[in-house]
Amino acid sequence: MKRILVVLAALALALAGLIGAKVNEQEEVLHGPSRGSGVIEGTEVDLAARVAARILEVNVARGQTVKRGDLLLRLDCSDAVAVLSEAEAKLAAARAQADAAGAVAAAARGQRDAASAAAEAARAQAQAVAAQRDAVARQADRLDALQDDVPLASRDQTRAQASGLDGQAKAAGASGKAGEAQARAARSQSEAAAAQAEAARLAVEAGEAAVSRARLLVAECDVTSPRDAVVDDVMYEPGELAPLGMPLVRLVDLARVEATFYLPNAELAAVKSGAEAVVEADAWPGQSWKGRVATVSTRAEFTPRNIQTRTDRDRLVYPVEVVLDNADGRLRPGMPVQITLPGTER
Repeated sequence: MKRILVVLAALALALAGLIGAKVNEQEEVLHGPSRGSGVIEGTEVDLAARVAARILEVNVARGQTVKRGDLLLRLDCSDAVAVLSEAEAKLAAARAQADAAGAVAAAARGQRDAASAAAEAARAQAQAVAAQRDAVARQADRLDALQDDVPLASRDQTRAQASGLDGQAKAAGASGKAGEAQARAARSQSEAAAAQAEAARLAVEAGEAAVSRARLLVAECDVTSPRDAVVDDVMYEPGELAPLGMPLVRLVDLARVEATFYLPNAELAAVKSGAEAVVEADAWPGQSWKGRVATVSTRAEFTPRNIQTRTDRDRLVYPVEVVLDNADGRLRPGMPVQITLPGTER
């Protein structure tokens, strides 16, 4: 009987201790700093190619650490190389045509300028001859008015000179009109040659764009790492056909990781972006990392069911994202952590 009483007493003491510990734990939760549990997430980068090609080489494996610029895999881009060669050949032909069209346009401009100068000279000559003719004609009129004082031979000579100059003026006028017609034709030819030269120049620009695009596609054949990271997954094996735009390799950057936990509405006022956070991981007992609050969501949502109690699941909470440096890479994606916000004791 005494033994049973002793056992009951021990059980009562143990139960009282557990209840006391639970009460103390709840008191710490109620009055301690804001905290919550989350999962480590890294920056994932999916690498894809802008060409559909067969995989020639895969140089990495899951879990491998890579540096920026490392070759991850190589594609068979024979088609892309052929397209590049064709584009370069077309560009060379377009440049040759552009050079020839430019030379023709330059020659046409020279002919236009010469024809314009000739037409201008013809107009000037016609005006000069016409002015001389008019002067001689006026002199002949004055001599006719002085018939008694001027010999008939002088009057006839002046009139003949005026008649000859009139013929020269008409010929100069006709020559000027012909020169203007030639100048107009030369201008039309120059404009046509300039249009052809501009079309050839645009063809060169189109060819250069085609070559640039082809070179970009050829560059896609070597898939390199854009940053220091860890290979999370390799989707294809050598010999497989990689579809256009589909992820080929997934990288995870662990130098800077993040974790999201949830705060109830009553504790939201205690946290702001930029606030200090302390992160502890179950995998590394006794160690902690300092981070900072990156964002505090403006929208409430229900507490995730996988990390909170049934009572907490009935409350609205706000996601809080914490970022922290992880240069040594000890914190891995999917690793559960406990996040505490110092200075938010209640």
